[in-house]
Order: sequence, then C-alpha cells, then structure tokens
Amino acid sequence: MDTTTTYKPNDWREARRLRAWELKQKGWQQTAIAEALGVSNGAVSQWLSRAEAGGLDTLRTRRGGGPKPRLNDQQRAQVPELLRSGAEAYGFRGQVWTRARVQTVLEQQFGVRYSLMQIGRLLKQLGWSRQKPVERASQRNEAAIAEWRERGWAELKKSAGRGKDVGLRG
Repeated sequence: MDTTTTYKPNDWREARRLRAWELKQKGWQQTAIAEALGVSNGAVSQWLSRAEAGGLDTLRTRRGGGPKPRLNDQQRAQVPELLRSGAEAYGFRGQVWTRARVQTVLEQQFGVRYSLMQIGRLLKQLGWSRQKPVERASQRNEAAIAEWRERGWAELKKSAGRGKDVGLRG
C-alpha cells in the first residue's frame, strides 16, 4: 500500500484525513495524531481503518449522489409538452396551471408524487414562471371603469391639487 500522498487534496477536511495517514506512517500514536489535528480519537481511528482496508482513495472526499430522480430524463422532457396542452385538457376549469394541478397531472401521467414545493422547483428548472389567477368580479363593467378613469380620476386629481376636501357624491 502507498504510504505517501501524491495528489492534491480537494478540501481541508480531506487534507486533514490524509495528514493523519501520513503521521501514522511516521510512527505517531493515534492520540497524538488526534491532538495535533484537533479531532477525536474515534475520527482518527475510523480514517486509519478505512485507509488500511481500502487504500488512500477511501480518505478522499466523496460527493453525495442524492436520491434517484423520480422522473427520468425522457419523462422530464415531456412535462413542458403536457403543460402546453393546457389545464382544461386534464379536466381542470380554466387554463391556469397551479402547483397542485401540475402535481395531479404528474401523478396521473407518470405515477410519481412530488411535494408542492418540489413542483415549484421543477417548474422553475423547466423555465415556467409563477402564475396567479386574476380574480375579478363577474359583474365588472370595463366601459364604466374606463370612463371613471378618464373623468372621475382626473377630477379627483384636480381637486386634490387645489387642496379641496373631496367627498363622495350621492
């Protein structure tokens, strides 16, 4: 087994583990190594056991892979197409996609269930922006609103500019 490190450590933790191995090869006792590196005896013991069993590569920093994605690449590529067909195509009322609706469609189409927070992350990764439905009264009269903006609002601005007390007209 190689007793020297010939590669550059990726981070300070890895350097510390490799240094522990080097000190052990120089004849240092485990407690002295722990004290010199500012770690527990147990940590040094684990590092040295790993290195003895599997070599110096076992002391290198390992990257966590994380959980396996629920949607494979092919399914993930299909999601934007599913959403482009519109929410009404899946039995929802209105064309607005909500995270809960997307969650339902993904469960129906692919048999996977994501939390609403993860649905939001997935949509953001796919380039879909947040949507919020516009809530307006069904009795809304656009013509009356436009007229008020031109006449009523202008009158209020004029009155306020002259310092007059503006009240409601009955």
